[in-house]
Amino acid sequence: MHLPPFRLSLLLAAVLVLPAGGAQPPLRKSPAGALGSFSDSMQDLVARVSPSVVQIVVTRYAPVDDSSSTRTGLAAAKEQGVGSGVIFDPGGYIVTNAHVVAGALRIRVLLPPSAAQQASGEALDSALAQSSSAPLDATLIGTFKEADLAVLKIQARGLPALPFADYKNLRAGQVVLVFGSRAGLQNSVSMGLVSSVARQPSPDSPFVYIQTDAAINPGDSGGPLVNTAGEVVGLATFILSQSGGSEGMGFAIPSPLVEIVSRQLKDQGRFQRQVTGIGVQTITPALAGALNLSRSSGVLVSDVHEGSPAEAAGLQLNDIILSLDGNEVRNLPMFMMSFLAHPASQPIRIAGLRGSQPFTLDVTPVAQPQPSSPLAACQDPAACLIPRLGMAGLTITPENESSFAYLRHRFGVVLAARSSAPGPSAPGLQLGDVVQEINGTLITSIARARQALDAVQPGDPVALLIERDGQRFYVAFETE
Repeated sequence: MHLPPFRLSLLLAAVLVLPAGGAQPPLRKSPAGALGSFSDSMQDLVARVSPSVVQIVVTRYAPVDDSSSTRTGLAAAKEQGVGSGVIFDPGGYIVTNAHVVAGALRIRVLLPPSAAQQASGEALDSALAQSSSAPLDATLIGTFKEADLAVLKIQARGLPALPFADYKNLRAGQVVLVFGSRAGLQNSVSMGLVSSVARQPSPDSPFVYIQTDAAINPGDSGGPLVNTAGEVVGLATFILSQSGGSEGMGFAIPSPLVEIVSRQLKDQGRFQRQVTGIGVQTITPALAGALNLSRSSGVLVSDVHEGSPAEAAGLQLNDIILSLDGNEVRNLPMFMMSFLAHPASQPIRIAGLRGSQPFTLDVTPVAQPQPSSPLAACQDPAACLIPRLGMAGLTITPENESSFAYLRHRFGVVLAARSSAPGPSAPGLQLGDVVQEINGTLITSIARARQALDAVQPGDPVALLIERDGQRFYVAFETE
């Protein structure tokens, strides 16, 4: 009997898979069914998480090559940058990366469709509606640049907030998803594995990052890394890449740090560092050998400030720290995480070794000194308010000019606080900005600023010349 090649192949395949004795193989679950179930689970997960992931559009000034000009050098022009963020509080609070909003003149947020819209079955309509939705202006509440974190606020309530995961349960090999706006494409999703739960950029870095092979690309910064329960395990922050795109080495800020910092920025507008007056560094084998330490790894006290709480408590140079509040400390990131999680102004129990002798002592951290607010010099808060900006400020005068030695041009009005009263607010302004002109009018006092803004009719454009971080540029908007 002659069989066509394809039938012969099927017959041979059937013979090869039959067990000895001609018994039928056991029935197994259909691969299509398993894949279908997995796909359904992923769809449900994406539908739950997506409504909490926002696109952030930032307008800022950036240097451009002014090759068309007869002048040489660089010129500055407005540009738009795109990043991502995640809603962590239903009251309109969003956490993202500090570098996403750095130098922002204006911050706008695009909300995704709600879970109900996504579940309605009209997937195409929902996706297209998302691309044409109107952005909302956002206020920068505060940043913690050391950890590359920032919190924004939009005027919205009842938003779907994502919970933070328990970092202790994260494992290498765990399935995770990254949500973001890569290349400006809102609510893009990629899936991968956790490559490492803790990557340290250098031995003396106080921070660690989650490494994942889930694709992270430009525009994803600030987007959440989530587990299969829909919890935030980290915040995408950077990639290692020679091409500029994803090469399977993405890094995220772990959830405990994101949660601690975002909550404090939301409540206080800034991250209040607690200090004890010590410097710490990682013990290396070379350091242990040179100093004849009793351990070749761990955390070493390398500095004790005179008059500090640490000195008062009895900590000494070359002490080895073993635990904080009973939490084991084997490296600098563990030390930092335990320290940041410690309640403010409460004694912290430190256990360690001095030579080979164990010790235990209590140190009460104090708030890190902050530059005094210019608004503290304002005797009458109402007199310092600029209602049409939604902010309060302080006039730079010959009497206080020495406090602003860092400015290039020591005149104008320093924006020192946001008004808590309902009313208009100017997008793109930050605390510390110095307003020096309004629509070409030189601003030498708060009264002059009010007068210049009162002359502008609702809906008319306004351009403020401000100085920020040594740079002067315009912040333009339409009055409400």
